[in-house]
Amino acid sequence: MEFKAREIAEILNGTVEGNPEAIVTTFARIESGKPGAICFFANPKYEHYVYKCKADVIIVNKTFEPKEPVSATMVRVDDSYAAVAALLDYVTAKKRSYRRHRGCRSRVRWSAKLGKKVYVGDFAYIGRKAVIGDCTKIYESAYIGDDVKIGSYCTIYPGVRIYPGMVIGDRVTIHANAVIGADGFGFAPLEDGTWKKIEHTGNVIIEDDVEIGANACIDKSQMGSTVVKKGTKIDNLCQIAHNVEVGPNTVMAAMSGIAGSSKVGEHCIIGGQVGIAGHLTVADNTSFGAQTGLISNVKTPGQSYFGTPGIPYMEYMRSYAAFKKAGKK
Repeated sequence: MEFKAREIAEILNGTVEGNPEAIVTTFARIESGKPGAICFFANPKYEHYVYKCKADVIIVNKTFEPKEPVSATMVRVDDSYAAVAALLDYVTAKKRSYRRHRGCRSRVRWSAKLGKKVYVGDFAYIGRKAVIGDCTKIYESAYIGDDVKIGSYCTIYPGVRIYPGMVIGDRVTIHANAVIGADGFGFAPLEDGTWKKIEHTGNVIIEDDVEIGANACIDKSQMGSTVVKKGTKIDNLCQIAHNVEVGPNTVMAAMSGIAGSSKVGEHCIIGGQVGIAGHLTVADNTSFGAQTGLISNVKTPGQSYFGTPGIPYMEYMRSYAAFKKAGKK
């Protein structure tokens, strides 16, 4: 990549303060900015780096008022964090290319339907009557089962396993070794003390613009569908059980799990190692701090929960203060 400061400002709808002809060829964190790099400043804790940074261009908020001279050219935008994300998307899109490719050691069943410019890597398998949309990439050693439907502009990384009958929307990214559509953890106790497996006859529906991290598992439903709705982002090593519904634009950090038949609303934030028990309903815009364990419904939107069992944030802080005080007696 090579951009001038004025070109970056045009892409981001920003303004230039400094040399509009400053050229950058790479990205760098503001702590390690160097000549030829572009950095961004969003967190006030890093302000001192702005004055020491050797980068040629720094993206900053329009409201930023320097307390010391800044040697770099500044591109001022409404939201520097969102702006650098947009710029990274722009650069990646410029580099991205789509072409038809069929690895000589791949296996594509004759009844499968592949769209235009689909990439299929070596040792990938695409099953009977599977449908793959235009410009989707199926990387090496991925498994796509029978009757799977995958939309356009998707990326399926190596080692992904998508069981038969699953449905994947457009622009979905699934990282290495994720499993979509394994049986849910459903067993019925019998009188003799053994467990009878409950067959799972449903599927998983992943809607558009979802990203699923490495080694995540999303189980198919007993009946109907497990659904991950549009725009949701799931980190590595997460578990979504059978018949769960995750609302649009929810984010879920690593090592979190949602037990069977729970429904999580839209725009929720689920921190690392959060556990949500089964058959619960979580209201929209709910946030969970790391290691929260939820065992009851969340009915009021916009709350933050902490602790195990999970309780509202301020209630948790009062309880924690009392707990600390009790421990000093």
